[in-house]
Amino acid sequence: MKTAELTVRTGSRRGLFDLTAECERFVAGEGDGLLHVFVPHATAGLVLMELGAGSEEDLLASLDRMLPRDDRWVHRHGSAGHGADHVVPLLAPPYATIPVVGGRLALGVWQSIALLDTNVDNGTRTVRLTFVAG
Repeated sequence: MKTAELTVRTGSRRGLFDLTAECERFVAGEGDGLLHVFVPHATAGLVLMELGAGSEEDLLASLDRMLPRDDRWVHRHGSAGHGADHVVPLLAPPYATIPVVGGRLALGVWQSIALLDTNVDNGTRTVRLTFVAG
């Protein structure tokens, strides 16, 4: 097993942060196995999706419709609507497992691995990469 920790600086911006290149470098030359990506945070998740064609904006708009950023949430510390951030892992879990074949991620043509962070109160995120050889 091989493991590493990434630090992702999200600043005060809600959004998606592409992890694909870091994940590709991590598994390069490793042969066959599984890459497990884990985010040890209660208000962030991981998604596998197309990036760069407007999907990021669509995803955030969809989240805002499903999880309005207002005062309806019981969990109320932090910025306005922060309670919604604590529900995000229901829709974007804090983990993903991707097959690795011949030292390359077996992603679909348009798939990228992205950190979803809607919490503007936490400007730095940790991501744990783990490769398990097959």
